[in-house]
Amino acid sequence: MLRRFHFLLFGLFILSLAISVSLPAISTESNGYLNQENKSVESLVNSANDGGKAENLLEQGKQFYQAGQFSNAAQAWQSAASNFADLKDTLNQARASTMLSLALQQLGQWQSAKEAISKSLNLLNNSQAKNQNSALILAQALNAKGNLELALGNAEEALAIWQQAAATYTKGGDRAGAIGSLINQTQAMQSLGLYRRASTTLQEVEQTLQKEPDSLLKSIGLRSLGNALRQVGDLKRSREILQQSLEIAKRLQSTPDIGETLLSLGNTSRIQQDAAAALKFYRETASTSTSELTQVQARLNELSLLLEQKRLEDAKSLFGQIQSQVSNLPATRAGIYARINLAQSMKNLLNKNDLPDAIDNGKLTKDMAQLLVTSVQQAESLKDARAKSYALGNLGSLYRENQQWSDAKELTEEALSIAQAINAGDIAYQWQWQLGRLLQKEGKIKDAIAAYTEAVNTLQSLRSDLVAINQDVQFSFRDSVEPVYRELVGLLLQPDNQSQETTIQNRIMQARSVIESLQLAELDNFFRESCLDSKPVQIDRIDRTAAVIYPIILADRLEVILSIPGQPLRHYATAMPNDKVESSIDQLRQSLSPVASTSQRLRLSQQFYDWLIRPAEADLAKNGIQTLVFVPDGLMRNLPMAVLYDGNQFLVEKYRIAVTPGLQLLEPKALMQRSFRVLTAGLTEARQNFSALPAVKTELSQISAEVPSTVLLNGQFTSNGLQKEIKETAFPVVHLATHGQFSSNAEETFILTWDNKINVKEFDELLEVRLKGEPKPIELLVLSACQTATGDKRAALGLAGIAVRSGARSTIASLWSVNDAATSELMAQFYRELSQTGISKAEALRRAQLNLLKNTAYKHPFYWAPFVLVGNWL
Repeated sequence: MLRRFHFLLFGLFILSLAISVSLPAISTESNGYLNQENKSVESLVNSANDGGKAENLLEQGKQFYQAGQFSNAAQAWQSAASNFADLKDTLNQARASTMLSLALQQLGQWQSAKEAISKSLNLLNNSQAKNQNSALILAQALNAKGNLELALGNAEEALAIWQQAAATYTKGGDRAGAIGSLINQTQAMQSLGLYRRASTTLQEVEQTLQKEPDSLLKSIGLRSLGNALRQVGDLKRSREILQQSLEIAKRLQSTPDIGETLLSLGNTSRIQQDAAAALKFYRETASTSTSELTQVQARLNELSLLLEQKRLEDAKSLFGQIQSQVSNLPATRAGIYARINLAQSMKNLLNKNDLPDAIDNGKLTKDMAQLLVTSVQQAESLKDARAKSYALGNLGSLYRENQQWSDAKELTEEALSIAQAINAGDIAYQWQWQLGRLLQKEGKIKDAIAAYTEAVNTLQSLRSDLVAINQDVQFSFRDSVEPVYRELVGLLLQPDNQSQETTIQNRIMQARSVIESLQLAELDNFFRESCLDSKPVQIDRIDRTAAVIYPIILADRLEVILSIPGQPLRHYATAMPNDKVESSIDQLRQSLSPVASTSQRLRLSQQFYDWLIRPAEADLAKNGIQTLVFVPDGLMRNLPMAVLYDGNQFLVEKYRIAVTPGLQLLEPKALMQRSFRVLTAGLTEARQNFSALPAVKTELSQISAEVPSTVLLNGQFTSNGLQKEIKETAFPVVHLATHGQFSSNAEETFILTWDNKINVKEFDELLEVRLKGEPKPIELLVLSACQTATGDKRAALGLAGIAVRSGARSTIASLWSVNDAATSELMAQFYRELSQTGISKAEALRRAQLNLLKNTAYKHPFYWAPFVLVGNWL
């Protein structure tokens, strides 16, 4: 919970730019203002010890906590607990101990936090008072205990405790507390992978709130619900609920709640990529809110969004106003993070090539350094380890970019040490990554690999936390997680003529494992759920005639790892910037249009053959390889490998071809039964603004002629109808001839039915086959009329997502909108081949594609190349 809390507010601050201004010496001496604050706490404690009221200490602690001064809050609440103990006021002593635990949790002092909450619960369990007031104090203690358990990674225990808290709040008549505990439960459910259950709980929260009359309780509850829905990726519903919250707050004329909800609406709109709406909401927040901090947060979000859109003149005009506001913020955690956030935007502005003339690079750099130094000072004064780690690490990043290596390394190591001490993996991995970069710069490759490996290991341990929160803060997977994996792979596959063969093999094996882990992390990010289980597969134990090829796009080269059964791993590379590789992929895709130049298509197809296959030709032939299984990386997923051309033949004429998002995800097993039945479903008529597919009827008829089939056509092909058939009969093959779209956005990845769109997240529930009460996966799912979203570079991630989420061992789909008649012929041939004994799915697809290739009407790759087999090729 704590890890998520900090991500939700402040995101990641890994920054990169080139600067040449000498930065100031580091000084963490606290200023007078901060010392004044600490003296006020000491004065308060002393006066209380001399007979001051413990209740005042309790209230003062709340003010410190709400201001983000957690160390001061802890001091005040510790003294309050002692005073209540002297007064033998057990209930209030327990209340103060609960609050003390919350402050200690914020400071990362986990053992002390555990002791404080245990003290509170022991007091309450032994108390004779059993009334409504004691029930509410117990509920608060349970809520804090749940926070602590989730922060420590004990999600199952956190869930049970929050369930108890919700019941206790209800018993005490606190509806707001009960609703809050329900929302907290969904955080624990996500960590446990119970995503559907989390969604159901949020629906229950919504139903409860909708029954409430308009009130601030309802407005705040809806805002919390809207934020939680954004966190789980239900963006449309999040925006609707937040809009309801805003309308109620406006009717009640609650200015603080109006400002908070406008800020939340801005964040949801931004994730929806509705930049115009997001900017509007941020500006409304800044002009409406009475909270200076909320105003600053809105303006900082507006600034980063303007920079993201390269609206530099607009961004420049905000700087002066924001700098002034940030400098006036009090020394709190939120104030520290606001300073770091502004420094991040300054770095992003400096990194723009078309910097406005009025911007003074040197002054901007020094201002950034001063912001970060002040942040370190304030965090130290507040004894806020988490904030100090953020500030030090970002200052280290600034020194690194300024090539002040020694200072950068010292700051990074200190920031990492602090993050590890408070179990803050979400920031520790950033400094492990940064340390790896610094060690690489020093030429200490072994140490750099070790640092990068620790960063990846930390990311793996944070898996459920990352997917639950990254979208909420515009946390860019591609900028802040993906590079860690790729840079480690780059280090592991560096040319090395000095190490022993065993060391080189170990490094290639690790690189393969890292790139497979990246594939898993990308799918987690796509679904916003860590819903996928990985089981490493030894390919040579399954199919000794299959080789696995991993094309990996790195910053400076295209690497290929080759795995042949019974042989050592090998790799080969082509030196080329990643933007040129991606440009070549785009050009090849465009050349596959029927109107494109044949000579250009063959030239580009041969170029990719030379990069990916040519260096392995001799090894493939020597080892009798018949199937090539590609684990495509990044934009490579959009490329149909069948079209690679050796100068004489296409790759599909030489090999069976399959792709997989990773051998860890899809376990290869052969289709055992040959007398299988197929469930076919399709649309011939135009539905939901999608065009008619007249050849679908012929396609399904031809399949029925080749294999026993059950057919759902047009009005019969509904979501419920499909699910009913699958539940009643264990069909090994499901064939859907309908419109659909693969996108990098899970919300835009779907299959069209007569009455609905089946979203990719619903596939596992819809297609789950049950035999004698036990789940049994579909052997083959065929999607014969889908396409990747035009202009979406990562759209094929949606195809991988459907392949994995459907639970099918194999999926056949198309990478672009295909010809209706050609598809009908290809599918008929595919099933004709598949029904024969001894023919694998990959071989059946290959023969069907070759059948079109030999047909004068369809010999162009446009007609046969888009069909790809994902997953099990046997």
